[in-house]
Amino acid sequence: MTPVDEMRIRVNGEILVLDATGALWWPDASTLVLADLHFEKGSAYARHGTYLPPYDTRTTLNRVAALQAHYRPACVIALGDSFHDRGADERLDVHDREKLAHLVAAQDWIWIAGNHDPEPPLWLGGRAVSELAIGGLVFRHDPSMRPEPGEIAGHLHPCHTVTRRGRSLRRRCFVSDGMRMVLPAFGAYAGGLDLYDDVFERLFPRAFRAYMLGTKRVYAVAA
Repeated sequence: MTPVDEMRIRVNGEILVLDATGALWWPDASTLVLADLHFEKGSAYARHGTYLPPYDTRTTLNRVAALQAHYRPACVIALGDSFHDRGADERLDVHDREKLAHLVAAQDWIWIAGNHDPEPPLWLGGRAVSELAIGGLVFRHDPSMRPEPGEIAGHLHPCHTVTRRGRSLRRRCFVSDGMRMVLPAFGAYAGGLDLYDDVFERLFPRAFRAYMLGTKRVYAVAA
């Protein structure tokens, strides 16, 4: 594994920065990209009898706020499944609702529709689209199963496991072959799909790499 403080890679000709939080930074477009925020997943589980600490939305919002302060983007693209279900926006507490509205108002905020939130709550601000093409990139929630140069997608929550000195470590990761990319889930309670799943072989029929998230660095791993 190769650790770097700032991982820059090229996707369909565009230079992108992989942040150790799982966010994607596109410097030339001053655009921050976040996948699968899954706000209010904890409260959704609680409604069905599985009780988790109810702080996942606040934790995720604090991480978004830190990224905004660091990069100062002109645009934020949320790649779908920003809310865990259709009623998630109504379950936000007052503090989280105000913080999210403040973050959305700070720049051009674009909600990509996901399978969990096909109709993002525009009363929080921003604008909603099914997908978005900018320059050499196309942003959508669910990756296409046909060749899509420049596609930046989420939905799959990729994770990878490496073993060193008899110890295994499983972390979220970016996945790319230089032509398209799948982002890791950003939400605090989002799960993960292992890179050994067949779907990644179908998406990336040629050689691809995983970029695993460390505490402060991204690690490039041959997949």
